[in-house]
Amino acid sequence: MGFDPTRRRLLSAAGAAGVAGALGLGGSDAFAASGRGSSGSRGSSGSRRSAATIIHGGRVLTGLPHVPQQEAIAVGRDGKILAVGPAALVRRLAGRDTDFVDARGGTVMAGIIDAHAHCLDAGSRSLNPSLGDETYTVAALQAKLTEFLNASKDQEPDGWLVVEDWNPVGLPAGTETHHRILDALPTHRPIVLRGSDAHNTWVNKRALELAKITSSTPDPAGGRIVHDSAGAPSGLLKDTAQDIVEGVIPPPDKDKLLAAEAKALRHAASSGITTYMDAATQAEGLGTYADLADSGRLLQRVIPALRLDLDLIRDPKAALAYVEEQRKKYAEVPGLCFGTAKVFLDGVIEYPAQSAALLEPYLDGHGKPTDNRGDLYVSSTEYGRLSAVLDRAGWQMHAHAIGDRAVRTALDGYEAAIRANGRRGNRHTIAHLQIVHPDDFRRFAPLGVVACMQLQWAIRDVWTVDSLLPYIGPERHRLMYPARSLERHGAALSGGSDWPVDPLDSFNQIRTAIDRKGDDGALYPEESISRTTSLRMHTAGSAHQLRIDGETGVLTPGRAADVIVLDRDVTRVPVKDITGTKVRLTLAGGRRIWDADQPDARTSATSFGARPASLASVHGRHAACGCQS
Repeated sequence: MGFDPTRRRLLSAAGAAGVAGALGLGGSDAFAASGRGSSGSRGSSGSRRSAATIIHGGRVLTGLPHVPQQEAIAVGRDGKILAVGPAALVRRLAGRDTDFVDARGGTVMAGIIDAHAHCLDAGSRSLNPSLGDETYTVAALQAKLTEFLNASKDQEPDGWLVVEDWNPVGLPAGTETHHRILDALPTHRPIVLRGSDAHNTWVNKRALELAKITSSTPDPAGGRIVHDSAGAPSGLLKDTAQDIVEGVIPPPDKDKLLAAEAKALRHAASSGITTYMDAATQAEGLGTYADLADSGRLLQRVIPALRLDLDLIRDPKAALAYVEEQRKKYAEVPGLCFGTAKVFLDGVIEYPAQSAALLEPYLDGHGKPTDNRGDLYVSSTEYGRLSAVLDRAGWQMHAHAIGDRAVRTALDGYEAAIRANGRRGNRHTIAHLQIVHPDDFRRFAPLGVVACMQLQWAIRDVWTVDSLLPYIGPERHRLMYPARSLERHGAALSGGSDWPVDPLDSFNQIRTAIDRKGDDGALYPEESISRTTSLRMHTAGSAHQLRIDGETGVLTPGRAADVIVLDRDVTRVPVKDITGTKVRLTLAGGRRIWDADQPDARTSATSFGARPASLASVHGRHAACGCQS
């Protein structure tokens, strides 16, 4: 079963009491666990040390470097791991009603900790039709939107048609995203196409009218209303300008929304996620979590990263008061763990948005520099002041930074916090890290900054090549998602999906971190990380980021029983076969939150769609990020 024979000899020589100690049992409890005082070889079901569940028959990946693999694991009745070790010894912890799970030769490992996701957004978006990030001709797009209109004829004449996952680079080159294309559809309904990069929204004239956007409407801070050659609004809204239309779209029915969000959490459980960070939580999201908890549908441990808008960012004392107020208000919601604040430092890098903040200007597509270095929403001084105030109060900062100038701004801010407060160990984080200047690789480890990466994007596709290479040039392009370089310089790595940017597939993202291969080949394989590092960054690494590494992230006695059982041995199968891994069982705190053998499992697993065969059609960056500071 892959168990270390040296370790086996050590445990065998130790005797029963010594084995119990190695497994995390006290000496006196070893006898109760081995059956003394009960019939047969099992402890009584009333023994406080008997196991609720024993998982055996697979390769137990502990996540610990000194004992990397074992044979079986026992889960206690308190929801914590009771023992990990040789199957024959772990079985001694069985009681009369212990549930035995046969792993059938697959991997048993710590649950996936998604250190950057938007699960509630995945639920809300599932209520709307989707364009799936596909490319379209104008005629094909109009035909697809007509299908959506026909399917919702009961919403005529005034109901909004809101469509998700519009690909802003998916129309033929030179096509103007003008409201005239949408106005030609057979309806008078307001129409909104939400861009999959979250930085572009395309609307028809009716939507512009309802939002009262005219030629004289000023651009909001951090956004732009695009105008056509005649000076009229074209229908394309960028960044915070999108909020003008979003503010007039009627909200969905609350019960339907809550049911969709609960389904999203169940889908996350089917992908092995036992904890996740909600990467841009606002006050209404906290209310949703409270409602889910009240109805018994909050399945995972959730770390809300409380989103700060520009007004709060520029007033650090007010920002601190806000996050403390939210923590106090929702502190009693079981499953919520507070302590993180979120800031968007820039946007996205791909054409046409080009709002990621770069140290050197974007190119014009033909190799010539422009005067555009992207949008830095928060200055280094502002971020330093904010970080210092929140760091002093024990809060962790989580920065969205795509471009190298935004990454440097985050690092400068965290350095300012250390100068002001000393080292407080709050593990401030930078998420995404699409381009990092080589001079900054060495800064992460000394500052204690965690690199939270979404490495399912580190493949060659339309987003990383067609929409980017001509606009930044080959030298910067080679710095894309520099995971290995950061690891080599000692940076702590964590992993996140940013779901629903892509369809959620935990083991595909673990695999792409290892080989960086998509349909069009590998993207700078020299930046690949090892299988062990990838598995660790999505478990123990993310636990480290979220400051819950004393609770979860590895399989060792006393930790929460956040455990998943897989259908294959991910430590031995060919790397390409890690994609396609199915989760058979997910335990969160010892509770079964996903069981593939249950009758409703198939419906739950497919409710949000499987990963498409072609990855090139699904990589819409930051579709849920709300990168509209």
